[in-house]
Amino acid sequence: MKHEIRESGGHTVVAFEGDIDLETSPAARKVLLDCVALRRPVVVDMSKVSYIDSSGVASLVEAFQKARKAGLGFALAAVSEAAMRVFRLARLDRVFTIHAAVEDGIKG
Repeated sequence: MKHEIRESGGHTVVAFEGDIDLETSPAARKVLLDCVALRRPVVVDMSKVSYIDSSGVASLVEAFQKARKAGLGFALAAVSEAAMRVFRLARLDRVFTIHAAVEDGIKG
């Protein structure tokens, strides 16, 4: 798993690439929580995520909950079809705000 963090329009955008699984989810969790700690809305670019398992989903849920407690926006964007299948199965597509593109997440 690779990641890239940038600032855009007052938002922190974190883009993941590759698998977010049991091996890589601790690093993804740290990245996400560090982004929330910046105290700006977070948009997670999932366009290049080829696979996500329950540990990766748990990392996203934890960051989402921390952002919500802090009164910050937290959204997913450009979710790959592989990841979207997992979110639909877990019904998390009803929990997360999911945008078609990162730019949509930044616009709000």
